[in-house]
Amino acid sequence: MKKGIVLMVAASALLLVSCGKSGGGRPTFGDNEYPVLTVGTQSAASQATYPASIKGVQDVQISPKVQGFIIQINVKEGQTVGAGQVLFVLDNATYQAQVRQMEAAVNTAQAACNTSKLSYENSQKLYENKVIGDFELQSATNAYESAKAQLAQAQAGLASAKETLSFCYVKSPAAGVVGTLPLKVGALVNTASVLTTVSNNSSMEVYFSMTEKDALEMSKSGEGLQKLPAVKLKLADGTIYGHDGKVTKMSGVIDAATGTVQMIAVFPNPEKLLKSGGSGSIVIPHDNASAIVIPQSCVSEVQNKKFVYTVGKDNKVKYTEIKVSPQDDGVNYVVTDGLKVGDKYVTNGITKLNDGMEIVQITPERYQQKIKEQAKAMSAGDIVNAMKK
Repeated sequence: MKKGIVLMVAASALLLVSCGKSGGGRPTFGDNEYPVLTVGTQSAASQATYPASIKGVQDVQISPKVQGFIIQINVKEGQTVGAGQVLFVLDNATYQAQVRQMEAAVNTAQAACNTSKLSYENSQKLYENKVIGDFELQSATNAYESAKAQLAQAQAGLASAKETLSFCYVKSPAAGVVGTLPLKVGALVNTASVLTTVSNNSSMEVYFSMTEKDALEMSKSGEGLQKLPAVKLKLADGTIYGHDGKVTKMSGVIDAATGTVQMIAVFPNPEKLLKSGGSGSIVIPHDNASAIVIPQSCVSEVQNKKFVYTVGKDNKVKYTEIKVSPQDDGVNYVVTDGLKVGDKYVTNGITKLNDGMEIVQITPERYQQKIKEQAKAMSAGDIVNAMKK
């Protein structure tokens, strides 16, 4: 009951203050007394949040280079693998036969080359002894060169067959973590098939898009990528990731469809908490050492525009439009345009003001003091009369 009486007294005092009326001899507000503050600067910390997607620094799709049936899968989903590790084995009987065939071709070509070499060397001796002429020597030379070329061709074919055979052993091109394994042993695959994805998750790239306006403001202020502060990552469950990231890349092209610029921040991932394909939000802090900060309670909003009542030297108020930072703490606004240091503005009672109205300036402290005095000086009759108004 006592608590309810106190609240009623306070509410009635505020009502009497707003009406500018009270009993004789008690402290009162004049009808045109309003608390006024002078604009100054102070430090303000804000932050901008952007939706983001998480990817490994190196996400590699694993596909075979030859067609064949999968006969062996050497890894499991989520397994950590090293560069060069064999992940899959394809049926390679046909390719082994091709290797043996090419080995035989190399042996045949080698024998033919050896024979041509003996014939060439013999022809050289006969030519030196003037037994044969230039034509016979040149013919032996050409035959030897042709045999060497056929040997080289057979050796190239053998190397190609061995390389094709090696393609049956599908290896990881990089260290990382194995993704899903959509195909099973016995499946027929070809060069268009995706066997899995290996993601290098020692560090993660987080992709987000900054609005064209924000990107321009950053460029005009000279805050290049090197000067950007460390950024944070808010995970899908609302928690903040335990390691800070660094913005390393910014696209040089604005997406005409969305009006945004793509950015990439890199985060360390020692605990392997971040997974490729995940989502979250990038949080970019911004500290302003000379911000103009005003209470939201002294701001009125009309058709998505914000206004305050400023006070001129003639004590007349002016309905002034201001622009504020889109990021706020729910209590104050950071003013970006419309107010400057030294301006004066009304902090309370703005609903009773009109543009051009003359007021008597008092301090916010005096305003609060008068409210307390008014509450103490109120009688029961004042309370009843105030509640009727």
